[in-house]
Amino acid sequence: MNLRFALRAVFSGSVMVSGLASAQTVFNTSSWVPPTHTLSVAQATWCDMLEKESSGRMKCNALPKAVSAAPGTFDAVRDGLADISFTVDGYTPGRFINTQVAEFPFLGDSAVPTSVAYQRIYSKYFAPLGEHRGVKVLGVFTHGPGIIFNTKKPVTSAADAASLKFRIGGGNINELSRAMGWNTTLKPAPESFELLSTGVMDGTFFPDESIASFRLSMIKHATTFPGGLYNTSFVFMMNPGKYNALSAEDKAVVDKLSGETAARVFGEGWDKVDAASRDTVQKAQGVERVQASESFINEVRAKQAALEDRWVVAAEAKGLKNAKGVLAEFRAEIAKLK
Repeated sequence: MNLRFALRAVFSGSVMVSGLASAQTVFNTSSWVPPTHTLSVAQATWCDMLEKESSGRMKCNALPKAVSAAPGTFDAVRDGLADISFTVDGYTPGRFINTQVAEFPFLGDSAVPTSVAYQRIYSKYFAPLGEHRGVKVLGVFTHGPGIIFNTKKPVTSAADAASLKFRIGGGNINELSRAMGWNTTLKPAPESFELLSTGVMDGTFFPDESIASFRLSMIKHATTFPGGLYNTSFVFMMNPGKYNALSAEDKAVVDKLSGETAARVFGEGWDKVDAASRDTVQKAQGVERVQASESFINEVRAKQAALEDRWVVAAEAKGLKNAKGVLAEFRAEIAKLK
């Protein structure tokens, strides 16, 4: 009788343990950049926060290989090929309109204020309009200030830039480059090494971080702009079915770590590696840095003004009210956070 009772207790305990194990939610995460890249590291950091905040009820499993190339990542998360990932809005031209506001020149010299300000504007204006419909948005953010890098010569004028071939990542910089008359090709960031090492391209538009992250040892020249020549709009996202299947308690944890919290994780990571690349890697490989002249900056401003007017029209056609006012508010938020 005692043996039967003991066996029953053991069986009951194993069922409870099994039930607890099966109750854990595992999110498959995908990254189209190397595991050491700040995007992958920030995603892993966010996942560690998720596991800690949920007392282990939720955790992430980093897939060994990306489920899609960068341009297809949004649809891959939407369709459940991965539960969590990130992508660049500009990799699918014309798909996202409001997000272009985070890609304009001269916004800021640090990823944290631009990312947090962007998140605030996104939550207030863009999310209610259904931007990124089809996924659960965990956060939006930008990288650090965009720079002109090349292998050939100092770029001190718009004419210098026009004499070279550049890889770009899409979004507003694609439109700005066209308006400036520059020879640019839209390609995802991971393709940069091959394009530059083979001489197919002479340079690339990147934040400082990317020279180290993608091991672009052939880069010898950099032209900087106050506030950056451009930024890139990113979205960090979760499959909506996965989110909807969570308990109310676990949804609350995900929501707590979303928005500005996620934006700061990615922004802080980017600022850290921007500085490391600029101060260590680029110095070691002898990258010559020049700052764009006032005349060069003014040429960019003149072309950008028309693009911002075009964005206002396109955004308001998609339902955004007072787009010029939203842009002004965005810039004011960045200034407050500097």
